[in-house]
Amino acid sequence: MKRRNFLWYSLLFAAGCTTGANFTNNSSDQIAINTPKNLKFAVTDVTGIKDLQRDYGVFRTTLEEILGIKIEFFPVENPTAAAPALLSGEVDIVFAGPSEYLILNSRAKAIPIIAIERTNYRSIIVVRADSKIKLLSQLKGKTIAMRKIGSTASHLAPTKLLIDAGLDPKTDFKTVMLGDQGVQALKKGDVDAWATASDRYKNILESEGLLEKDFSIILQGPLLPGDVFVASNQLASSFIADMRSRMIKDQDKLIQSLLTAKANQKYKGGKFALVNDADYNMIREVYKKIGQGDFL
Repeated sequence: MKRRNFLWYSLLFAAGCTTGANFTNNSSDQIAINTPKNLKFAVTDVTGIKDLQRDYGVFRTTLEEILGIKIEFFPVENPTAAAPALLSGEVDIVFAGPSEYLILNSRAKAIPIIAIERTNYRSIIVVRADSKIKLLSQLKGKTIAMRKIGSTASHLAPTKLLIDAGLDPKTDFKTVMLGDQGVQALKKGDVDAWATASDRYKNILESEGLLEKDFSIILQGPLLPGDVFVASNQLASSFIADMRSRMIKDQDKLIQSLLTAKANQKYKGGKFALVNDADYNMIREVYKKIGQGDFL
């Protein structure tokens, strides 16, 4: 496989007993003391203040109301630039994809607040309808289009599926990162297969003017772990716990606020859930298999 490294990542990281009533009062007092006056909020895959306002403006306002705290956007330059911002105290809350969550957790010791589980969030591997390829093992020596380096559903998870099929990602197949144009490359025969997210598949075909009958899904992977809201470890643990509780309580309102943006329709039908870090081990495994284990 044509080796692609993670230079765009590496530039970023230089561096006692009381009564029940008293317990409740003390807890409330402690939260009040530790509550910041404002919060800085970043989204790992959204760059620029205009895009943040377009895709997360309503969500930000809703979260402000729920937490009772002023929230300001903090635009980042790329999917992992939030890590040094967390370390330096420039940002307080980050909304991250599964692979970015691992980076923020490892490099910046970010604390997971809550995850949003997406319905039908899986990796799929697609070939042309007339292809003789029916099994992943038949992709040995072939070229596979994926979306972008570090994408959970369109790079890391499909790579895991290929590994499970007995293929070595370093030698047995070639990967090309083509964004959403992977489907066009597949149609033209420039690649042998295309890996994408199941909840994006039909939308991509529609936007490219293509028909489902011209393609065949040879494998659909298991449900993938959710995107994660993480907090800076410089915030008080009592405040993070209170924020988590409020977000769960008002999750319907928060998810609906996300859905006001076209870019966030993937969260339709989603729900908030506590983060189980072990659910993300699959992504850790892939990083190791592709020779990037030290990255995490």
